[in-house]
Amino acid sequence: MKNRIIKLCLLLTVMAFIAGTADAQTKKPVRKSAKRSTAKKGTTNRAKAKPTAAIAPPPPVDTVKPAPPEAKLDIPPIKKSLRNDNAIERNLVKDRIPLAYEHIREDDAVYMQRVWRELDTHEKMNLPFVYKADGDQGNERFIYILLNAIKNDSITAFEDDRFSTPLPFQEIVKGLVGSPHTIQIPNLKDDPDGSKGLMRDTTIVEEFNPDKVERYWIKEDWVFDKESSRMHVRILGIAPLKTVLNDDGSFRDVTPIFWVYYPDLRPTFAKHEAYNGKNFGARMSWEELFESRMFASRIIKSTVNNPNDEYIKQYVKDPILALLEGENVKDKIFNYEQDLWSY
Repeated sequence: MKNRIIKLCLLLTVMAFIAGTADAQTKKPVRKSAKRSTAKKGTTNRAKAKPTAAIAPPPPVDTVKPAPPEAKLDIPPIKKSLRNDNAIERNLVKDRIPLAYEHIREDDAVYMQRVWRELDTHEKMNLPFVYKADGDQGNERFIYILLNAIKNDSITAFEDDRFSTPLPFQEIVKGLVGSPHTIQIPNLKDDPDGSKGLMRDTTIVEEFNPDKVERYWIKEDWVFDKESSRMHVRILGIAPLKTVLNDDGSFRDVTPIFWVYYPDLRPTFAKHEAYNGKNFGARMSWEELFESRMFASRIIKSTVNNPNDEYIKQYVKDPILALLEGENVKDKIFNYEQDLWSY
């Protein structure tokens, strides 16, 4: 019995030893295969990395085009005198405010006509509109007074004479100088002698010339007040004009650049002096010049017998007859008031 037990123990011991040896043999190939697989992966990665590092990336391409240049308008800066630049102290115009209009009731306005006028700065009476001197208020040209008021946001410019659509200042600049345009010029850098006929593009940006603003339009109402028994005239708007030329450089037409509401301009005009060629010391303000009607103009449109709302040149083709038609409109308005009186 004891011998059997001893043999059984020895058998179990031998079997356990054999099982442990088999486990050890099975684990060793796994470790070796793991090492080999790791080495192979590293080799493969290095082999793949070499071609990628050898190829240089393409240079970046700038696809964003530069913005086209914008039209510019250089307004001369205001340089005030550091001393009294007059023989006397001149403060009357600088401190002046416009007088309020006399109120007209709607029931008392028994007659009203609307008139559009064209003012030409070449006429002798309109020379104050092109006076070129500099003063404490800046350049005294009339166009610069308008542009400074618009640029400083003291007044608003409009597209039409009904003052319905505000016009940004940059759009006014485009109307005065035009948009930049591109032209072809000889490429002297690559073709100095011009034998190859090479050309290149260049951008032209026009400069503003205030002397080219030669005409203005004025819109006004003539109202007869039966309470005071007199005719009143109220200016409503002012517009500088741009001359449109034909391809050969000849005159074609004029078109307004912008409209400004005259009642908004009255406080500004009251503080700017207008040139007086006959007496430099007795200079009036621009507000006095307009209210006193000290300018020359011609009527280009009115509501007198004009059911189609047309300009005079549209139904009177001859320029001399169109001028006479404007004088006829002025006589009709004047005669209405005169016919109310008996002498």
